[in-house]
Amino acid sequence: MVYGIGCDLCDIARLEKSLRGPHSAAFVRRVFGLAEQAALGLPWAEPESNSRRIAHAAASAAADFAAKEAFLKAAGTGLREPFSLCEIEAIRLPGGAPAYRFSGKSAAWVEERCLRAHLSLSHESGMAMAYCILETET
Repeated sequence: MVYGIGCDLCDIARLEKSLRGPHSAAFVRRVFGLAEQAALGLPWAEPESNSRRIAHAAASAAADFAAKEAFLKAAGTGLREPFSLCEIEAIRLPGGAPAYRFSGKSAAWVEERCLRAHLSLSHESGMAMAYCILETET
């Protein structure tokens, strides 16, 4: 049975600005879990020779951010206790499919409600999109 549905859009350039700004380290710690940070190569260095890699990573980071927002909308709570953005991770399975991984209080909230979270991501033309479906396991 469907518990909730959420979707979100994220401007890739806006997120990249946050990842390169003066407070980027604090932003990364607050928003992205360790697996996401590793997959995205965060924090980013500034060498221009990696600009293509950075552009792809920025699109992925924006999609990951949208995934967090989509989950919160599906949960029907918005960003408040018990949730922390860094505890709601968008990971890639070995075949490349996106999936959620929860930790801390966010994981406890999902487990208490016996929920499964499904995730779809896309990015194009400067925007990243995420779609989340939460379903009860019963």
